[in-house]
Amino acid sequence: MSIFSTFIRVSPSVNTALEVLKNTQAKLTNAERQMSSGLRVQTANDNATYWKISVLTHTDIGAISSVQDALGLAASTVNTASTGVSSAIDVVTQIRTKLVSAYETSVDRTKLNDEITQLKQQLRNVGESATFNGVNWTVLEDGTDPTQPHQVPGSLIRGSNGTVSIGMLSYEGVTSTSGTITSSDARYLIDDRSSGSGGYGVLTSTAFATAAGSAKDYVLIGSKNGNTSGQVEISLDANTTKGALTDMVNTVTGMLQQLNTIGSAFGSLESRIGLQTAFAQQLSDSLTSGVGKLVDADMEQQSSKVLALQTQQQLGLQSLSIANASYNTVLQLFQNL
Repeated sequence: MSIFSTFIRVSPSVNTALEVLKNTQAKLTNAERQMSSGLRVQTANDNATYWKISVLTHTDIGAISSVQDALGLAASTVNTASTGVSSAIDVVTQIRTKLVSAYETSVDRTKLNDEITQLKQQLRNVGESATFNGVNWTVLEDGTDPTQPHQVPGSLIRGSNGTVSIGMLSYEGVTSTSGTITSSDARYLIDDRSSGSGGYGVLTSTAFATAAGSAKDYVLIGSKNGNTSGQVEISLDANTTKGALTDMVNTVTGMLQQLNTIGSAFGSLESRIGLQTAFAQQLSDSLTSGVGKLVDADMEQQSSKVLALQTQQQLGLQSLSIANASYNTVLQLFQNL
């Protein structure tokens, strides 16, 4: 074995400088990765526990974001329906006013009836126009079950066992699902189903006339597709009696009371959606902040660390250069022997 080969095997300076430089480079690479990603825990290798929590939490945050989108659509749908009901209340109030004015014998009831006819047409326009994104909660049509509530996603619930469920917000359906349809079952403005007789719509139901003890099955407007046999649309002519007027006024008064009930229900649901939307945003912010404390990098600290490691890297390169120069000088001495 030559003296030269022995020197190479036992020379520590270059190896030490290389080892220090490699260690510094590894730390610098990690610090720069955290700087670019903003995360100190980016993979399971960084911290398996924190990484798992981060993945699950970000999944929940994504689901909450979807719930927020659904709440936004629901808010618009309910607001549209609520606006339709409010407009219907105004129109029905005008109709009742005109019916009351018909008690005066000097009033031209024919002209009053023309005005009522226009108002009834407006009621149907209001109901059919209260649509958002193709969804109408005021007109009941074929394919919709009136006994089932309208539901929208309202919250994300993660159980202690890891299971996830979606909490729903509901606009309730009818109060009873069997037997005679009553006035409280009228949760829509209009019931146009071909399989019914308009009973689930306030304006198309005879239940209000029944509740008022009217001599006829009065409705404000007729169902487009349902069985309207025996129903009488509220209207006036020169022969309308005071008894008939009283029945009409009492029927319309019952309708107004139910419309106010529906409007109140929509208002409560709007308020609930607003509260849930605010909570969902707060929850999302809280989860984001919480997981950030576990996995986010301290950018100010990392910036200082990167600068320090870059300085160490320069010093390491200089040390390696010095070690190499010393090694070459000694190597030349041995070569000259």
